[in-house]
Amino acid sequence: MKLEEQLLERSENKCELCGSEANLSIYEVPPQTQNTAEECVVTCGKCLAQIEKKEVLDSKHWQCLSGSMWSEVPGVQVVSWRMLNRLRQESWAIDNLDMMYLDDETLAWAKATGDHENDSEVEFHKDSNNNVLENGDTVVIIKTLDVKGSSLSAKLGTVVKNIKLVDDNKEQIEGRVEGQLIVILTKYVRKQS
Repeated sequence: MKLEEQLLERSENKCELCGSEANLSIYEVPPQTQNTAEECVVTCGKCLAQIEKKEVLDSKHWQCLSGSMWSEVPGVQVVSWRMLNRLRQESWAIDNLDMMYLDDETLAWAKATGDHENDSEVEFHKDSNNNVLENGDTVVIIKTLDVKGSSLSAKLGTVVKNIKLVDDNKEQIEGRVEGQLIVILTKYVRKQS
């Protein structure tokens, strides 16, 4: 039996965190060592987006962890523990963490990524009007910009198509202006609708 079939059977075709049956996928809980069923979790799209910090945490949604944290599957335990830690400003999450028990090996795995130390705040690339930017978006430059190390000047009103987000800096995007790839500060662009 393939891993995916095994996981869907184990989860009864439901998200192992919230119980949703919509938009299911397999989440490999990092760091992976053997890629076994024990190290994977069946998740819905909403849970996955928030686990991967692509969406703002919805505290009400995660109250489902009060049940899923008791799972016998180590991967589900690890994700539950990490998410409860990210929500530790909520009293119900702290209460659940106080009740939750992980053996030493599972706890070491849960702490391995350091994700539990991060708060629930998720930062997105945002334009000058506070609109969320995504890879592939089209933006308009709202101020004439001189490009460092070049004689190029990105003029006010220039349309930059198919932008790429700079992963480690939420204030920067990359795009082509006059055929040259440049880094642009998000505060100087407006998302084109």
